[in-house]
Amino acid sequence: AYSSIAHMGWMTAILAYNPTMTLLNLVLYILMTTTTFMLFMYNSSTTTLSLSHSWNKTPLITASILAMMLSLGGLPPLTGFIPKWMIIQELTKNDSIIMPMLMAITALLNLYFYMRLAYSTSLTMFPSTNNMKIKWQFTSTKKMPCLAPMIIISTLALPLAPMLSVLN
Repeated sequence: AYSSIAHMGWMTAILAYNPTMTLLNLVLYILMTTTTFMLFMYNSSTTTLSLSHSWNKTPLITASILAMMLSLGGLPPLTGFIPKWMIIQELTKNDSIIMPMLMAITALLNLYFYMRLAYSTSLTMFPSTNNMKIKWQFTSTKKMPCLAPMIIISTLALPLAPMLSVLN
């Protein structure tokens, strides 16, 4: 809920200046959250405790969850940074200086939320078989063929940013 409220604030701030950018922000946010929830479903993670044990089952999926959390937070090399960067550019182009500055500061709080989630669930710990029985040896029965391209687009679409400037 906090993530949706924060991203809705970014969309609302730019809506008056550039509605197309609002739509771009919405599409990227839906893509990133859909990918995150697909990763949670693939991992069968329903609580932070089950998420903290996921290193043992699927370390690559867990690393992808960490990358998705950082992308949702808007860390600069990842896809989640694109809309924030473009919105700040558009607001400063329209002679609004205070608003983008406050939004950038609050984006740091949002990034802190995702980093805290990543560290509190032990997403950054190395796999060990101590806290869980050897579940990582079993193959998953869940088939999600579109998950790999969604992870790539949701985290690594920053090089596409120059092509998105056509929308401005």
